[in-house]
Amino acid sequence: MKHWFLIIIACLAFQAKAQKLPNSARSKKAIAANAPDLQKALKAKGMSLGDPIFMRIFKESNELEIWIQPKDQEKYSLFKTYKICYYSGDLGPKTKQGDGQSPEGFYFINAGRFNPWSSFHLSLNMGYPNAYDRGKKYTGNYLMIHGNCVSIGCYAMTDEGIEEIYTLAHKAVESGQSYFRVHSFPFRMTNEKMATQTDHEWYAFWQNLKPGYDWFEEKGTPPNVEVVKGKYTFN
Repeated sequence: MKHWFLIIIACLAFQAKAQKLPNSARSKKAIAANAPDLQKALKAKGMSLGDPIFMRIFKESNELEIWIQPKDQEKYSLFKTYKICYYSGDLGPKTKQGDGQSPEGFYFINAGRFNPWSSFHLSLNMGYPNAYDRGKKYTGNYLMIHGNCVSIGCYAMTDEGIEEIYTLAHKAVESGQSYFRVHSFPFRMTNEKMATQTDHEWYAFWQNLKPGYDWFEEKGTPPNVEVVKGKYTFN
């Protein structure tokens, strides 16, 4: 019995180590420099640094939103909208390596997807391809939210912007959020906007994204996303 107990403890320790947030001199410096001002800005909105986060990306308007779930509250509230400095490709999903497209869909970032040694200042791996992408046999990897304001298939922010985003994400995961969701859309998926896109080659795909967009708009919390029979489902 003691032998099995020690094995279980060792496995749990290994798992905790595997999920430990990576750090570099660059990320430590960025977090230390940005944390005080972020904490003040968060406090003014009834939030705290380390509260759970949620990200939404809108290609057409070049926007990345950070939503925060304050302690003891079910719903998320908008903290800040960052301008995306650059993304490559057109509206529509990424389908193959080298197509220059930035992803659209439902992704998440955990501790293992932080890169404090990035060639593009700091970066967060979105987790492309996800289960939906793999089911479609889409190819590509290392699709990031990063700095340096240059990109081929990623979402590039300014260095100042990625430092704030990275700090918010790092503190949330460090404080116990095991992962945070990143929902990437071509545009704000209102009924009016969708009605203008019926002839677009990706309209059917966008119709599948819309219930996930609507869920958050209506409920204020991101849905759990699964893939069933080649389509996103939400619950």
